Amino acid sequence: MPNRRQTLKLLGVMALGLVNDGVLAQSKPSGLKGLEAVVYKSPACNCCGEYANFLKEYGVKVRVVLQDDLGPIKARYRIPAEAQSCHTVHIEGYVVEGHVPLAALQKLFRERPKIDGIALPGMPIGTPGMPGSKTEPYRVLSLKNGQLTPFATF
Repeated sequence: MPNRRQTLKLLGVMALGLVNDGVLAQSKPSGLKGLEAVVYKSPACNCCGEYANFLKEYGVKVRVVLQDDLGPIKARYRIPAEAQSCHTVHIEGYVVEGHVPLAALQKLFRERPKIDGIALPGMPIGTPGMPGSKTEPYRVLSLKNGQLTPFATF
């Protein structure tokens, strides 16, 4: 029969496994809880809906706007063609283009830099809303006045 110390250690290992499997991920502070976002997406795009769900899981209040042509949205937020993805999010004064990972969002809202937003071009495998496992580093770009610069690599 295990003693108290062994039992607590076992419970700790089990809890760590649950967190790593994502079961308890919602209980971890994300720095996003209570933020409000508008997700602009095509009605036919499922991965964009999954990205909206990802934001909701971390406490973001999400409103989805279905739009057949996202060109005007991308033009409004001055997102260069080389930075574009399948959906655009406007969140707390920033534009977030594409399947930007949690760590990049946390950095953005922790530091609150004087930029227009961030972008992860394309639809990289393993990012929030995209199936599969991460196969390469995610190079997130900073957007300011229609210009791109590196923001962070995750």
